[in-house]
Amino acid sequence: MHPSSTLPSKGLIRQPALCQWLDVTRSGLAKLKAKDSTFPKPIKDGDARQAAAYYVVAEVEAWLQAKIAARDKAQADSSEGATQ
Repeated sequence: MHPSSTLPSKGLIRQPALCQWLDVTRSGLAKLKAKDSTFPKPIKDGDARQAAAYYVVAEVEAWLQAKIAARDKAQADSSEGATQ
């Protein structure tokens, strides 16, 4: 994953750019969304199935921060249990 400084300054990011930012394929993103119900929902540009999907950059960043915080908490909890 790239640092947030490389994110576009606009509020929305298209699905292909999101895949590139998260370093996943389209199918990898689909699996991530299916596995993790907390992943931000896209905003579709129309009703057609092929309509472009956009994601709110701030929501994706918040999701990433929550994942990082959960990881750090799990690591801290496991290291505390090992020292007791």
